[in-house]
Amino acid sequence: MRTIMTLNQKGGCGKSTIASNLASYYSANGKSVTVVDLDPQGCSLEWLKARPPERPAIHGIRGWKDEIKIPKDTDVVIYDAPAGAHGKDLTPLLKRVQTALIPVLPSPIDMRACAHFIQDILTAGRVSRDEVKLAVIANRVREHTLIYQSLETFLTALDIPFITTLRDTQNYIRAAERGLGIFEMAPSAVEFDLEQWQPLIKWLNSKRSTPQ
Repeated sequence: MRTIMTLNQKGGCGKSTIASNLASYYSANGKSVTVVDLDPQGCSLEWLKARPPERPAIHGIRGWKDEIKIPKDTDVVIYDAPAGAHGKDLTPLLKRVQTALIPVLPSPIDMRACAHFIQDILTAGRVSRDEVKLAVIANRVREHTLIYQSLETFLTALDIPFITTLRDTQNYIRAAERGLGIFEMAPSAVEFDLEQWQPLIKWLNSKRSTPQ
């Protein structure tokens, strides 16, 4: 069973957007997918409520409230972690997954918060023992801006892989409103976004993203 978590101490960085789009990708590719929403805001489950019945079904669990029982036929579990998790809070979260994705927004506040968070998470037992693989994603960026250049420099200098950059576009909002992911949108409308996802998908599907 493949287990992936979107994780960052800071709220509003796009954890739920990345979680829902990952779920749609695996579902569209024939995998049985479960989304475990650990955030009491419930953004990922709200997305599932809007999902059209004709699309491949994705199982949802209110992980912040209900017992987490993953269906036996699940191929991929996507965990959407709550904001504010740090220190000892990270231990039970990381026990659940093989891979943690950390989205970071292009702002000085987010970069400083991310720097502290990554220092924190690198000391977590499973991470320090290489039992969980980490990666960062530049999210909601406008390329060719000074702040993006600063973000790119910051992420490249980290001790964990900087996988890809996802642009700031209404396509993610349009998809979320319909309970879809960009992998289920008209290809002509999301062609550039799909290209930006390819490095992440390739990494997630490689041995580099899972403990050996």
